[in-house]
Amino acid sequence: MSRQYAIIAAVVLAALVGGVWVATMIGGSSDDQFAQCRASQIAGGSDQIGGPFELVNSQGETVTDKDVVTEPALIYFGYTFCPDVCPLDVARNAEAIDILEERGKSVTPVFISIDPARDTPEVVGDFAGNLHERMIGLTGSPEQVKAASQTFKTYYKAHPAEDDYYLVDHSTFSYLVLPERGFVEFFRRDMSPEDMADAVGCFVDNM
Repeated sequence: MSRQYAIIAAVVLAALVGGVWVATMIGGSSDDQFAQCRASQIAGGSDQIGGPFELVNSQGETVTDKDVVTEPALIYFGYTFCPDVCPLDVARNAEAIDILEERGKSVTPVFISIDPARDTPEVVGDFAGNLHERMIGLTGSPEQVKAASQTFKTYYKAHPAEDDYYLVDHSTFSYLVLPERGFVEFFRRDMSPEDMADAVGCFVDNM
């Protein structure tokens, strides 16, 4: 990638994560236990992204991040009516999870809906279960979903709802979150399942 394209990519990503500057780099700071695992660095530290959230699971129960992130978790924000991007991204995440399981590493796949008007707990649960037997599907009230999205600096905006099949524009990053530690890395949608498994595995090995 040329220097010009690298700068452009970093600027675009910064806009998508709500103004938090993200620059592509190799390695990390010497006091970072995950330095050798990181492909990106966030100004101000990784604690600028992620944090507590409260949502509703597929059984209709209110849960928090502490209930969901009990082991390393790979979190994706999308919606079940998404015609192409979300199914492909979440299926990629599920494949990476399976590769990690084959390597003896357990990571929880999580799908958080940004379309609470259509994505009921049952709908989200069916969607998540069809993609991976261990995937946790979460939704919530518009306020809960907005708060969770803002916590992870994600973007979403629904098109005018002229019928039941309106689209929702949204960012497409996947977030690696560790228990007690919180957010540590994000992954773009062009990463392969194998490369994602390698990257996630590095963080898990260095916990």
